[in-house]
Amino acid sequence: MDNTVKHPRSKYLREDLMPHTFCPGCGIGQLMNYLAKALDDLSAEGKIDPDKVVMVAGVGCAARLPIFMNFECIHGIHGRELAFATGIKLANPNLHVIAVLGDGAAANIGANHFIQACRRNVGITTIVVNNRIFAMTGGEVSATTPKGVATSTSPYGNIERPFDLCKLAEAAGATFIARWTTAHPYQLINTLKKAITHKGFSVVEVISQCVTFYGRRVYGVDDPAVIWKKLKEESIPIEQARKMRPEDLRNKIIVGEFKVELRPTFEEEYYNMVKRIRGEG
Repeated sequence: MDNTVKHPRSKYLREDLMPHTFCPGCGIGQLMNYLAKALDDLSAEGKIDPDKVVMVAGVGCAARLPIFMNFECIHGIHGRELAFATGIKLANPNLHVIAVLGDGAAANIGANHFIQACRRNVGITTIVVNNRIFAMTGGEVSATTPKGVATSTSPYGNIERPFDLCKLAEAAGATFIARWTTAHPYQLINTLKKAITHKGFSVVEVISQCVTFYGRRVYGVDDPAVIWKKLKEESIPIEQARKMRPEDLRNKIIVGEFKVELRPTFEEEYYNMVKRIRGEG
């Protein structure tokens, strides 16, 4: 008798590639589980066809997530994930295109692609795994590293003001914007379901623990459970944050769903233009 206990959503995972390569305690493994749950729920509800899900990734810790999920996937160039994703969505608007980026891909090398995809309102779900540091290459400072944090390239403390990715996405024109941490599993799963079925460009920022670098450097611990608890303690719901003074929100993580807007998508505008040119509409 086989008493092997299987993961409840193992059909969404590439079991032949397990175990995965994430550091023990890394939040990306948690996110992979949350995303599988969201997709499983949507499939059960008849809202998506798993065979029409395509994932796009580039380079970095977060870029490894789609490798271990059982969907069609393009592993592209660092920072150019959204260029690949835009091409896929234009080629076949019926696909559910999910791009998984790290904070470096979204706010450093790929910042312009991120801004342009927001502006165009392409029908892509973009998940930004923000561990607030370049974790795969040695713990360097990133565009989302909080001010004052010491990293391998800012040993005396980061002097740069970090990007607020959700505010950047809003200013650029994204139509669905949310942020949660890995310590908010139920909220994050529900938001992922909304983002995947949203008509337009959706951004879900996930503040994720990096035990190997950020945890040791900033929190002084390498226990993921402790870091997970700290993420929860540092989080302030958007409804509460609106009533607080800016100085009281310093070093806090504002979480929630910030924007939901419906307007024509880039692919709709594109194909409408094609029809007009052909005299079909």
